[in-house]
Amino acid sequence: MAAKILCACANGSGTSLMMQLTVERVAKKLNMDISQVHHCALAEGTSTATNFDIACFPRNFENMFKAAADSGKVVCIPLKNVLSDKEIEEKFVEAGLDKKFAK
Repeated sequence: MAAKILCACANGSGTSLMMQLTVERVAKKLNMDISQVHHCALAEGTSTATNFDIACFPRNFENMFKAAADSGKVVCIPLKNVLSDKEIEEKFVEAGLDKKFAK
């Protein structure tokens, strides 16, 4: 099963795009099967998060994704450094996403 990943930040232009590129790089390294990585602003992200398997966003916006996390439909990954390959890789492995979405 291929994963759909959401990357959200405040405005949905610069940071979320850079986060998307980092997530794609990490997913490739972990040999994950990914069908889509979408970047957007927080407003779109919080309203569409349950349409994705994984939602990545800055840690300071974690409360905005509480409903999505509580739904059980999406794995929410709050990040301290959204551009850190190491942190994203660690969070994906901790959540078992590398195994769940292995190619």
